[in-house]
Amino acid sequence: MIRKKDLFLPPMEKDIVYMQRALQLAGLGMGYVSPNPMVGCVIVHNGKIIGEGWHQAYGGPHAEVNAVNSVENSDLLAESEVYVSLEPCAHYGKTPPCADLLAGLKVKKVFICNDDPNPLVAGKGIQKLLNAGIEVDSGILKEEGLHLNRRFFGFHKNKRPYIILKWAQTADHYIARENGDSKWISCELSRTLVHKWRAEEDAVMVGKQTALHDDPALNVRMWKGKDPLRLVIDRHLSLPAHLKVFDRSQPTVLYNTVRESEEESLTYVKCRNDNFFQDIWDDLYKRKILSVMVEGGTMVLNNLIAIGMWDEARVFQSNLSFGKGIAAPRLVSARQLSREPIGDDLLMIYQNDNTWQRI
Repeated sequence: MIRKKDLFLPPMEKDIVYMQRALQLAGLGMGYVSPNPMVGCVIVHNGKIIGEGWHQAYGGPHAEVNAVNSVENSDLLAESEVYVSLEPCAHYGKTPPCADLLAGLKVKKVFICNDDPNPLVAGKGIQKLLNAGIEVDSGILKEEGLHLNRRFFGFHKNKRPYIILKWAQTADHYIARENGDSKWISCELSRTLVHKWRAEEDAVMVGKQTALHDDPALNVRMWKGKDPLRLVIDRHLSLPAHLKVFDRSQPTVLYNTVRESEEESLTYVKCRNDNFFQDIWDDLYKRKILSVMVEGGTMVLNNLIAIGMWDEARVFQSNLSFGKGIAAPRLVSARQLSREPIGDDLLMIYQNDNTWQRI
């Protein structure tokens, strides 16, 4: 019986190179494929890449299909090795199962970066390949694959969106002046990067005070990409109707404790006061929202940090000083992943090790 091969020995250098390419291709789908994962595929014949593809848009062909279609001589497929960054799907969704496609082509061998945590797949894709007599190796660059698709893995394993905290702080660690004004702590290049991030995430969240004081549009203007779903916390529905978040220009959800209703591009979701944030995550899980970037304000950020309900934090530190003001949040259980200059600012990326262990 042909079984999935255990990687007792380190993968060969060529296997690492081809899987790196598959992951690179997968990343091109960032911001376009959710709630599906980002997937890349490379087809190799006698040491030469003869086909490549990635999942380019939700509802469109998957990476394996695009890679197979890019091969000029299909007669070579039966003697080719396939490198795919995620276990081929085994179910009918928007498209037919990719595991069936590869099994039908009788490819020589399939290398997989990560197994799929989605219950609709979860080993079924690998089993289909094995049943077709195709050898399967998995786990090549596993950690890199987990990081790339951390939103997808976190969503399926934690039953909630991947939560990213974002704020800008001064050199003396203030997030705003005493009157709540926070414009502009970060430089223009940093603000441009934030718009890029908005295009990559499913949703963006702010609290009542940020919506009131900053009147943010929470859309993508300084970058090319889709606008995220807007999420606003307004427990008592006290925000004035003239704010940009109520302009109906993009879908918006207001989380509150007062009413539940749905209007044009505006949804009110009633949450329990004593379980407010959990009700939000449960609602977003039902909506298949894989990721949320929380852009403030201080109370929301501090509440999420206090209950450990965050996965990643992105903090811009400027060279400005306020002397006094509203203190920036302080992270708990955080491990710094990187720090790099962005224009005049310093960008620091942190990971919550407590939640990352569950991905």
